[in-house]
Amino acid sequence: MLQFLWDSLSLQTFLIFLFIFLLIADYMKNRNPKNFPPSPLRLPFLGHLYLIGFKDPVVAVQRLVKRYGDIFGMHMGGMKFVMVTGMRLVKEVLVNQGDKFLDRPDLPVDEGIFRKIGLISSTGHLWKAQRRFTLTTLRNFGLGKRSLEERIQEECRYLMDVFRDEQGNPFNPQLKITNAVANVICSLIFGNRFDYHDDDFQRLLKLMNEMTALHGAVSTQLYNNFPSIMKYLPGAHQTIFKYWKVLENFMQEQINKHKEDWNPSESRDYIDSYLLEISKEEHLMACSLDLMFAGTETTSSTLRWALLFMAIHPEIQAQVQAEIDAVIGQARSPALEDRNKLHYTNAVIHEVQRKGNVIPFNVPRMASEDTYVDGYYIPKGTIMMTNLTSLLFDKNEWKTPDSFNPEHFLKDGKFWKNEYFLPFSTGKRACLGELLARSELFLFFTSLLQKFTFQAPPGTTLSPQPMMGIAMAPQPYKICAVPR
Repeated sequence: MLQFLWDSLSLQTFLIFLFIFLLIADYMKNRNPKNFPPSPLRLPFLGHLYLIGFKDPVVAVQRLVKRYGDIFGMHMGGMKFVMVTGMRLVKEVLVNQGDKFLDRPDLPVDEGIFRKIGLISSTGHLWKAQRRFTLTTLRNFGLGKRSLEERIQEECRYLMDVFRDEQGNPFNPQLKITNAVANVICSLIFGNRFDYHDDDFQRLLKLMNEMTALHGAVSTQLYNNFPSIMKYLPGAHQTIFKYWKVLENFMQEQINKHKEDWNPSESRDYIDSYLLEISKEEHLMACSLDLMFAGTETTSSTLRWALLFMAIHPEIQAQVQAEIDAVIGQARSPALEDRNKLHYTNAVIHEVQRKGNVIPFNVPRMASEDTYVDGYYIPKGTIMMTNLTSLLFDKNEWKTPDSFNPEHFLKDGKFWKNEYFLPFSTGKRACLGELLARSELFLFFTSLLQKFTFQAPPGTTLSPQPMMGIAMAPQPYKICAVPR
């Protein structure tokens, strides 16, 4: 009987039955549990992929918030996401229930490069142990101490030299800034810096910049949602994996060099300390790459935003320079202790971070257990996104949220920090490099503005249009650094 039915079944009928079966299976697998946050209409197989604007996801999310409120659910491929917006819910997820959202999700692209063993994507005991070790080690090598300040000041001088070499002509500052920021973290990780004319290191920095941008590509997002199909297809995701392998080879060379002349009784840097304390070398490579990657890209992107905003707003740049001249002058280099006297300059740096909005949706978290947020059920394994953009651009907290306005951080002429300013996130998994990043931003920015005026090239209009990748960076631009 079965054979008869099979023989009489046409190919067309079989395909119809197969399609219906797959539709039912997709619905059963991806249907929302009871009391899940409100969600837009979900398309079979694709989920809500059609709602995400790959070119400008910030605007796409704003539209969804207007329609569905401060908490809503989405499906991407086989993954459940929940987005929370506004201070109340962001703090609920990151602070009040922070222990339930400490884990990182298994996003295929990130898993392919960060491998869940480093600082960025590890979870549980491994993450806690490595974060604790890294913070302690970085403090030992200068984090929060004068020795690190002196390293940054030295790198500021190198950066100003290469800017000066441009003689006021138009140039793209991206690689030079990235090199400077990378050198600070490299000096902590493996004890040395790299010259701005080192061709091999320049190629490495270009790969890092391209990798960051490629994370925003359509094929990369499709790989995150449909890895079993996309792994066989060409695209940006394949380029990311290829470039990451080059970075791994570079880091392995650095580790091998350390092992050749390693003295266990004398730790020179992060790699030496790790070799002494922890035996797993693959974890060392992952942690070192994470530090270098995360410690370079976000800070260099913010500094590029800073120079761009200064060229677009020459009146603000002039006020910064007037304050630097009055407090520091031209005879000595800026120091971190100057920050308390440079109220307007400090306000401008914070406004660069707010308006630049480098990590608009924070680094994703994952629910480690079933829980409730704002009365809605969040199943274990749900990916939680916290909309930091909603804090940095809240119309009730900022006088002119869509404009570049340093007055947002000033009260009666003194620097004032708004609690809605959370570019480094908050809670137990906040950015571990916040202190380093804040020191770098202040010293690099004040040193550059002390010696140069930044202008658009003649006949050019600079645009603050962002480019979405891992970080939201400015589109590549050329600028003139005119010596003062």
